[in-house]
Amino acid sequence: MPSQKLSLQQKLLQKLSPQQIQVIKLLEIPTVQLEQRIKKELEENPVLEMQNDTPDEEGDMRDDENSTDKDNEEFSLEDYMDEDDIPDYKLSANNYSKDDKQMDIPYSAGTSFHESMHEQLGLTDLDDEKRKLAEYVIGNIDDDGYLRRDLLSISDDLAFNMNMNVSEQELEELLEIIQEFDPAGVGARDLRECLLLQIQRRKANPSTMLAEKIISDNFEEFTKKHYDKILRKYEISENELKDAIAEILKLNPKPGGSYSNPLSKSNQVIVPDFILENHDGELQLSLNQRNVPDLRMNAHYMEMLKGYSENRKNISRDQKDAMLFVKQKLDSAKWFIDAIRQRHQTLLVTMSEIIDFQKEYFQDGDETKLKPMILKDIADRTGLDISTISRVSNSKYIQTNFGIFALKYFFSEGMQKDTGEEVSTREIKKILEDCISAEDKRKPLTDDRLAQILKEKSYPIARRTVAKYREQLGIPVARMRKEL
Repeated sequence: MPSQKLSLQQKLLQKLSPQQIQVIKLLEIPTVQLEQRIKKELEENPVLEMQNDTPDEEGDMRDDENSTDKDNEEFSLEDYMDEDDIPDYKLSANNYSKDDKQMDIPYSAGTSFHESMHEQLGLTDLDDEKRKLAEYVIGNIDDDGYLRRDLLSISDDLAFNMNMNVSEQELEELLEIIQEFDPAGVGARDLRECLLLQIQRRKANPSTMLAEKIISDNFEEFTKKHYDKILRKYEISENELKDAIAEILKLNPKPGGSYSNPLSKSNQVIVPDFILENHDGELQLSLNQRNVPDLRMNAHYMEMLKGYSENRKNISRDQKDAMLFVKQKLDSAKWFIDAIRQRHQTLLVTMSEIIDFQKEYFQDGDETKLKPMILKDIADRTGLDISTISRVSNSKYIQTNFGIFALKYFFSEGMQKDTGEEVSTREIKKILEDCISAEDKRKPLTDDRLAQILKEKSYPIARRTVAKYREQLGIPVARMRKEL
């Protein structure tokens, strides 16, 4: 049997306190989520209250009256009056004739894409079995209007899940019926088939006929913009090809989107965390505290705890438990208020240093005046940790006279020009954008040529770096920018 030993070890561990964790979490979230977090804390902690709450008895009485009024709204007037008090003719308007029609105005919530498909299926002349199969096929069509699953997989699903042996040929026939539904292009299995279904429904003319041939037989050349191959194959002029391309560009690559319910779309509204105002060249920064209430601890609970503490010897066990509960809630409220205050202070200090660093830019919003700036630059100026600066700049926005910007927008790497001056990579990207927007679209500038232009402007950048910046800007390669 092995012998047992007892030993003492001394360890030094670094742990975050609950208050520090709370500050870090509050620092990360933007203003909108902060409002929700404060509301949640107000609901969970009875000790915490807003500054504009009236603690006096008159305020409580007013609240009671208001709550009573709200309760009374649930009852009708007849519950509190006899029939003889007010005659019925005084409570109803008798200004309608018997011939008037009582019409309810319907509220239109829009029709979803799949609802529209099922409605059109109901107008087809199909038996119950085929209609059931067609409904299954429609269920596999995504919101863009594409059938991205192959018919063999759908046939297998029908065999396993619904015990129906259906061949690919039968499903193909049903799919052809579905592809005749509106909007044109629905039920396509790829982009080529989607465009082909749409162009076939257009009125026949030389341009649409040529467009159909291009989509059917030369779709790869068209997508890669190898226009010379198409010109040679069909022996047509550039104007004829341009007209055919114009017809193709009118088609909808996502036909299902035209039937989306506009009321179901959620638009993301950006609420700025900072507001920067320019008063005759003087920049004034403030936190957006419009919907963030000021918090305080409830005086009633503080007096209760004070009373328990002064009479500690004579209180019962239940009162001791109540005192412990109140103390925990008071500590929690104090921590939360301190964490909110520390969050505000950290945000203002960090944003003030960013504005001071990029002062020339914030005066007029000229993008070329942005200096190279990384997280370490602001960390050194504020004395805060880099991780803290990262949390402050994450998901935060500032409102200026020239627009609303994410804080990450102001951070960029730097490089040295031939003259030794350090410039921001954002300045280089702006020059790239200007060069590409002013290029001849018949002969777009290649990455090599763009690198050469930048070198002539004293920006020594390699071709691969130009390609990286171009991709970050979402600009395609030269061949894909080519136009007739």
